[in-house]
Parts: sequence; C-alpha cells; structure tokens
Amino acid sequence: MSWHFTEDTAAFRTAAGTHLAAEPARNTAVLTLMDGAARLGWWAEPDGRVTGVLALSSSGALDLGATTVEAALALALPAGEEPTGVRGETAAVEAYAKASGRPWTPTVRMRLFRLGEPTPPDPAPAGRHRTATGADVPLVAAWTREFATAIGDEPAEDYTGFVTERISEGRLVLWETPDGRAVSMAAVSRTIEGQARVHLVYTPPADRGHGYAAGVTDAVGRVAAATGATRVVLFTDLANPTSNALYQRLGYRPVTDHLGVEFTGTAR
Repeated sequence: MSWHFTEDTAAFRTAAGTHLAAEPARNTAVLTLMDGAARLGWWAEPDGRVTGVLALSSSGALDLGATTVEAALALALPAGEEPTGVRGETAAVEAYAKASGRPWTPTVRMRLFRLGEPTPPDPAPAGRHRTATGADVPLVAAWTREFATAIGDEPAEDYTGFVTERISEGRLVLWETPDGRAVSMAAVSRTIEGQARVHLVYTPPADRGHGYAAGVTDAVGRVAAATGATRVVLFTDLANPTSNALYQRLGYRPVTDHLGVEFTGTAR
C-alpha cells in the first residue's frame, strides 16, 4: 500500500480513473481541480485498487477526494510540499491533520449535497434568470470579491479573469428583477465525469430575503442538467442553517460532511 504522486493529469486519470468515476460526488473537488493542480496523488491497495486521491494547488491548499482513514494516516507529501491547509471528508481530514504532527485549527465545516428531483422554489421569486454576458463582468467580479470576504476567504485583487472564464462558457447565471436589475448570481463548474458543481451563489445583503438565491440556484442546476450533467452537487457551510434548508427545499440531498483545517505551525 502506498501513495503515488504526479504532475501529469493524464497519468493521474489512468491510475485513478476507476475510483474517480465510481465516486464522482465524493471526488468533486479533485475532479474540478485536477487540471490545474500542482500535484496529484492516489493511494493504491496491495491489489491495485485506488482508495484515496488528492489534489494540491500551487498555493499549498490540499483537497482530499474519497479517501480512507488508513490512506490519510499514511499520507506524506514530497519534501517541501507540506500544505497550508486541507479540505475533504471529515474523518480523513482529521486523521491526516492529527498524523501530521502540526498544530491546526478548523476553518469550516461543510456538507456535500447532490441534486435529486429538482423542485422549483415556492413561492417563485419575482423576475427571471438569464445567462450572464460580457457586459456583466465588472458587476460579477465585484460580487465575487464580496462573496470571498463573506465566506472568510482572503479576496483576490482582481476576479476579472475568473468570472470571464465562467461567463464566456455560459456557466454563470444571474437573477434579475422584472425591471431588469441583477440581484443574485450562481455559477456551475465544467461538467466532468457527467457531474457539475454549483458554486458562487451570492446575493448582495440589500437584496436578500426575496427568494432570489433560490431562484438562481434552481436555474443554474437546470442549466447544468440541460448541458449534459447527469449529476449536480454543491457544498454548504454547516454554520448557515438558512442555506442548508434552502437547498434541501430545492431537491438537494446530503451526501457527506466535510471539514477544512488550516495548519498554524510546523511539526512538533
């Protein structure tokens, strides 16, 4: 049993493809990040079965896919690549963090949901959804910065490229009021292994309480399904009971709980 590492996405797919395809929801973060990851890894059992996968970003953030506790306990990244933090299923993250010998602190507790039978919001919010266009880039970039701050991330200086990519590929949806004013947004990842992940769901504070987030989330899930996704997933912050209840009303069902931790020092 051992971990194997590569910078080659094709090699990673060849080695871990069966595992990724068997558990696409639980592997959603790795599937989404693998094309741009600085390091990819997989844990192989004696019989060759892969029972753990990871993606390490250039910033030092580590994401674990569906990974056994045994694999997490044995994880040792190449020298000089110790992560700044790790996210993944709670048991695996706790096992890795404790085994690392480094001090750490939880940063977020999340729940992964998968869309079952889509259920439109009732009552429906006023207005309609539309696909964002190039003219929306400045607004969406500003909202993305606000979103990052709201969830406790350090916002980037400029999100123009980030949102332009999503808008140019038709993966970002806005909700607008009957008079044409944009009031909420949601994006969806590229479809990989038949699966897409909803993210970047945001309504500015002044426009909350009108059901716009429900409308745009329902819409972007349907957009993903209409463009080839057979599974749609999303993460919620467990500290936000409002969003957890909202997504379940829209037809999302819990899959597994996740934990994010930040390392605050070196191994003792």
